[in-house]
Amino acid sequence: MMPATCHNLEFGRTAFADFAACGCSFNSPFDRFPSRNYARKVIRSVNMGYCGGGGGGGGRRLCRRRDGDIAKCQVFSTEAPGTLLNGDAPCPPPVLSEKKESTTDLFEVVSDDLLTLNKNLQSIVGADNPMLMAAAEQIFSAGGKRMRPALVFLVSRATLALTGLEELTREHRRLAEIIEMIHTASLIHDDVLDESDMRRGQETVHQLYGTRVAVLAGDFMFAQSSWYLANLENLEVIKLISQVIKDFASGEIKQASSLFDCDVKLDEYLIKSYYKTASLIAASTKGAAIFSGVSNDISEQMYQYGKNLGLSFQVVDDILDFTQSAEQLGKPAGSDLAKGNLTAPVIFALEKDSKLRDIIESEFCETGSLNEAIELIMNSGGIERAQILAKQKADIAIQCLQCLPQSAFRLALEGMVKFNLERID
Repeated sequence: MMPATCHNLEFGRTAFADFAACGCSFNSPFDRFPSRNYARKVIRSVNMGYCGGGGGGGGRRLCRRRDGDIAKCQVFSTEAPGTLLNGDAPCPPPVLSEKKESTTDLFEVVSDDLLTLNKNLQSIVGADNPMLMAAAEQIFSAGGKRMRPALVFLVSRATLALTGLEELTREHRRLAEIIEMIHTASLIHDDVLDESDMRRGQETVHQLYGTRVAVLAGDFMFAQSSWYLANLENLEVIKLISQVIKDFASGEIKQASSLFDCDVKLDEYLIKSYYKTASLIAASTKGAAIFSGVSNDISEQMYQYGKNLGLSFQVVDDILDFTQSAEQLGKPAGSDLAKGNLTAPVIFALEKDSKLRDIIESEFCETGSLNEAIELIMNSGGIERAQILAKQKADIAIQCLQCLPQSAFRLALEGMVKFNLERID
């Protein structure tokens, strides 16, 4: 079994972890995973005879299943054909479809939970301050996918079977609402700091109501979420989510202090990305597991799943900033680079092209220099190397789900990783 190198971003040091071998997707690159559909189709598929790993690469992965149950499988290394990596293990469902997943498909198994959340958000935020409520509603109604609360519901339901619970608790549902409020508050403040005029194709809060109202609306939602968090009366979760709010500020400070800095390292980028994006997702998934009453080992695996999914999402977003149009992004293409925020594709490209450094350090003072920089990044292999990084983080996220029993909810969690990578296919 090969050790996997991972970074403990909370403490800034490198650690080594051997991921337990189980499930026939272990130690296989994510882009070779079979495509899956979820929920309804899973039940129909369990009696099929064989399932196989994806083709390509250096070896075979075969999995044998028996009629009537989720069967046993043997997984063979893709690096050394015929080498047994793990013995008997549960086999995931066979290939069902090559259709790309959407978040609507993936979240279908928690659609009722999300409907309840949407109904509760306005009353949870509070109606005492109409102007602040109108500002918050601008974000709530701007077409967001509710990914973070959906992850709370998926992990909650995926872990219920481990502890014998049959239904979500009040704490599970409140956690999802708190997470969405914190996320919304962070978006309002981010748009102010980045001076962004558009968010998901709509005008931002500060553009509509002014900077003063936008800052107060974000502050109000952070405060309101903190009040509801305290009322959960779970010290571990309170500390976990409180750290997220601190991480947001740390991430913004790190970003502001490294603008146009061509010496920024990949590790620094990943730490900043953890603070700004992955910290909240990791807290969402771990908090859900804690309220299900699972062991510390399981809740830590859910934290690692959320962290690596979050990092993969951020890298993919940073790739799309170069490869999608302004209409697709809902904001100007290359906007991060224009503001001096150097992301993974840029950091990789700087290793190959010295001219790019000169253009960035000039802060794009010459007409056309931004477009020239984007072209250099596109032609230097920076995009391709960032894609590899996103897939590496995705692999780790998938491995962290091996501790969960097979269910439509676990499959949806795996599907979230796949959906993210499909955005750059």
